[in-house]
Amino acid sequence: MEPELFGQRYWARRPLLTRAEDTGNSFTDLLDLPAVDELLSRRGLRTPFLRIAKDGAVVDPKRFTTSGGAGAEIADQVSSEAVLRLFADGSTVVLQGLHRLWPPLIEFADQLAADLGHPTQVNAYITPPSSRGFSPHYDVHDVFVLQVAGEKHWTIHEPVLPDPLRTQIWNDRADEVAAAAEREPVIDAVLRPGDALYLPRGYLHSARALGEISAHLTVGIHSVTRWAAAESALDVVRTLAAEDPELRGSLPLGLDLTRPDSIRGDVAAVIAGLQEWLGRVDPTEVADRLRARSWAQVRPEPVAPLAQATAAAALTPDTVLRLRTRLRCSLRDAAGGGMTLIAGRRSHSFPADVGPALSALLEVGELKVGDLPGLEPADRITLARRLVTDGIATVPDAVPGNARTRDDDGHGHATGEHR
Repeated sequence: MEPELFGQRYWARRPLLTRAEDTGNSFTDLLDLPAVDELLSRRGLRTPFLRIAKDGAVVDPKRFTTSGGAGAEIADQVSSEAVLRLFADGSTVVLQGLHRLWPPLIEFADQLAADLGHPTQVNAYITPPSSRGFSPHYDVHDVFVLQVAGEKHWTIHEPVLPDPLRTQIWNDRADEVAAAAEREPVIDAVLRPGDALYLPRGYLHSARALGEISAHLTVGIHSVTRWAAAESALDVVRTLAAEDPELRGSLPLGLDLTRPDSIRGDVAAVIAGLQEWLGRVDPTEVADRLRARSWAQVRPEPVAPLAQATAAAALTPDTVLRLRTRLRCSLRDAAGGGMTLIAGRRSHSFPADVGPALSALLEVGELKVGDLPGLEPADRITLARRLVTDGIATVPDAVPGNARTRDDDGHGHATGEHR
């Protein structure tokens, strides 16, 4: 389905089930069962990157964690033999935060977040045959369920609370959720490898593995909401209204808060004052705060510290600079002169004369150092070195240890050779 059509018909509105035979999807390039075993046995996994559940209840982490032995005594490391026992006994394994752990999913989740404009996360659920991990519940973020292995029977019901916020978790409405799960489902289907299911936040769901091990990825989409914009607007009001001497004033002497009517007039004045300040809020400032909150949750391309530090020390006019992939940037004039480059969650101050060079790099995404406009050759190298060491740009073909340095006696040597 085309993204525009999905956005119009389904996004934040209603579920969508897509079959592998219609799309040719597999998802095993993202994760498969051997990869799950590797994560559980050889990657030094620690809590909270692993949860285990059975029949709707979460298992105490102490039952599947232990020390890693000599030189790795931290006691919250996953015990593969303990996981084996629990899984064989019918427990579901939940690998959390795979968008930070497993290379194929790091790239997938980061690019998806850039494409959607909303932050993402990825968990994996591995369920033994004929077992259920969690009872009916809803999530406070949208999800894409990608079936990787085995078969799982999913039951989807209408929300008890449409578009729940992150503070409105299902446990606070457990009785409503249980009652709604007894009604007619909107989707009652078996997912097989390559099938995908989209669920807007709030839709109730539960699933049971069938005759073999089932594994699926849950791609969580942390939607940027109008409520987030409301919170940003209130943050601006809080800052502005603090300058109001009337609102900073003290309440009367002899205050008795057990009698709300005694301060009704003061409260009414406060509300009126806040309403006035709310009318002064600049929508651009609210949008900027919303941007900062959202950008802080979306990771750009990881950098290789050793390779990039080596490259930064050996820049030449012919070195290619590439704007860091998926790094969201905005270049602005700074108060009092100069430029501010907003790059992801960080802001960087630059002198005004590098504005043309920064603008050119942001526009085309890739330039040779010698092609940065408006600067002298030495200043180009200086700017390029800062862009690399600040994680704004990268040298695409950088290899650690290849830069040339000098001893104090002036003899050159390669940083990677033994002396």
